Amino acid sequence: MSTNILVVGDNLQAAKVVSGTLTSRGYDVRTTSEPESAIQSIRARRPSLIIAELNASGADDLAFCRRVRETANVPLIIVSASGDHGSEIAALDSGADDYLVKPLVAERFLARVRAALRRTPEEPEAAAMGVGAFHIDFHDHRVRVHGQPVRLTPKEFDLFVFMAKHPNRVLAHKTLLGAVWGQASEEQSEYLRVFVGQLRKKLESDPANPRYLLTEPWVGYRFNPMGTA
Repeated sequence: MSTNILVVGDNLQAAKVVSGTLTSRGYDVRTTSEPESAIQSIRARRPSLIIAELNASGADDLAFCRRVRETANVPLIIVSASGDHGSEIAALDSGADDYLVKPLVAERFLARVRAALRRTPEEPEAAAMGVGAFHIDFHDHRVRVHGQPVRLTPKEFDLFVFMAKHPNRVLAHKTLLGAVWGQASEEQSEYLRVFVGQLRKKLESDPANPRYLLTEPWVGYRFNPMGTA
């Protein structure tokens, strides 16, 4: 069964290039140029992945990212001509799972698509796992903290699962990026800063003074499932 990907963008030629690259690798691709049509398609068809060609700097584009995230828990990749660091962070903060700058290199682009489609870094042997104050349901992609449900985006879930499977270990930036976003993203440490920050807001009672998701300066992060003393 082919994977269903929705491509969104008002540049018809650019959308054709992206769609052609994906269909040549066996993906089932649909395109739309209208954000509202995209939201309706997401509700009706529940695509496996959304790729949106946006500026990722304007309010309308960031609002679209937030609407996607509110509509469905589906991986979202932003493709943009802007390599501005602030635009990238704004897109990630608004719900994007990845951010690619044009012109796209086909094999690198496809590697990021495969990473976005990967549901978890490792296939779990069990349907669920408990670690410290946390309960992870792999089938439903849900996390509970002290029994309270927390809604995570696909990449937030993937990142947390990987850390939860390696408790009390210092995980280097490169290790986390390679496991969750793929080897093509191993140099983009800003992703971790954004996503760990998002996880702390959702999982920590005091995000400014985290107990569970700890920073190891200049190295990476460590998950302490029991909380710091």
